[in-house]
Amino acid sequence: MAVVVGSGIAAAQLSPDDIGLQLLENSTATVLGLAVLILLCGPVSGAHFNPVVSLADWLLGRRSGGALTAAVLLMYSVVQVAGGVVGAMLANAMFDRRVIELATKDRVTVGHLLGEVVATAGLIALVFALARTGRAALSAAAVGAYIGAAYWFTSSTSFANPAVTVGRMFSDTFAGIAPTSVLPFIGAQIVGGMIGLIVSLALYPDVAETADEAVVPHDTIRTRPRSET
Repeated sequence: MAVVVGSGIAAAQLSPDDIGLQLLENSTATVLGLAVLILLCGPVSGAHFNPVVSLADWLLGRRSGGALTAAVLLMYSVVQVAGGVVGAMLANAMFDRRVIELATKDRVTVGHLLGEVVATAGLIALVFALARTGRAALSAAAVGAYIGAAYWFTSSTSFANPAVTVGRMFSDTFAGIAPTSVLPFIGAQIVGGMIGLIVSLALYPDVAETADEAVVPHDTIRTRPRSET
């Protein structure tokens, strides 16, 4: 969220009269920042930055007996949203804005909500396809690339994440979203997530068996012996 909102503020300051260039600057920073953060946090938590990804993981886990439990899903969702809000506030503070502010940018249109459905469905299908086919190590590059592309091919600029949506509500900037738009966006993201899950199951009927490896496997990290450190 600090990357998304911070680069949005910087883009608006650097290119105040060119919205297309602002979007290019914002999306480029987001692609690179997301890829780095997946590499950084993946070994710890699986890089579950998105409540819809965690929800899909839990739903598949109920079928396979693995993946996230309901209690972990709830805790993940709480910290994901909290992280989104704190990240937006941090970006505001770095650019000398009010730390807490509410966005005024209304984003709800039929096209924007459809864009969120499409963006989230594609993200979920990608994440679980990578896990199922043993290519989760490519998640940093693949997820970053997909989100970067979806910035441009969806009308909503691909929020695709309830935690990001809530966080962006707290910055009245280029990246902001008005409070009245938040719930419709989250609803569209959940619908998209379920569609993505259906697509994953259609392509890979046994995808539930590898759900615990999404986004990044994080239970196989071995600590090196002291003699090697």
